[in-house]
Amino acid sequence: MNHKPSPSSLPHGSRRTVLVALPHRPSPEATTVEQVLLSAARTIARVGLHRRDYVVDALRHQALEVPLYVRPMTVVDAIRFAATGSPQRTSSLADQAVGFLALSIDGGPAWTDLLSLELHVENWADGVTAAEAVAFLELAATAPERAA
Repeated sequence: MNHKPSPSSLPHGSRRTVLVALPHRPSPEATTVEQVLLSAARTIARVGLHRRDYVVDALRHQALEVPLYVRPMTVVDAIRFAATGSPQRTSSLADQAVGFLALSIDGGPAWTDLLSLELHVENWADGVTAAEAVAFLELAATAPERAA
């Protein structure tokens, strides 16, 4: 017989209910670049930092069943998630936050189009840990307050 018991099956054949706590989506009240950067820092601290071409579950398709907001995110994806609620959707606020962050890193990229700004942020994030990325996002978000 090719029947495999499910992980929630008990030895006597009955099932039990399993409660899975998923992280909350960001609140949609982020209206400034500073709020978006702080929310992105909290998101990376909670779900982790995704680097380069690393795929968590490359040979199995179970990763497709996991919601996007639970998977590790790149810095740009975390900013988009903080601004729009989805790491795949962009907005003018998310673009402004990416631009602000890119110009804060090593003097900014050579070109200032959106793709160059995103690539500059991602190249920087590939060389740092999640804790360093969170600390820099918080530092960049609070820079106007410290300058005042």
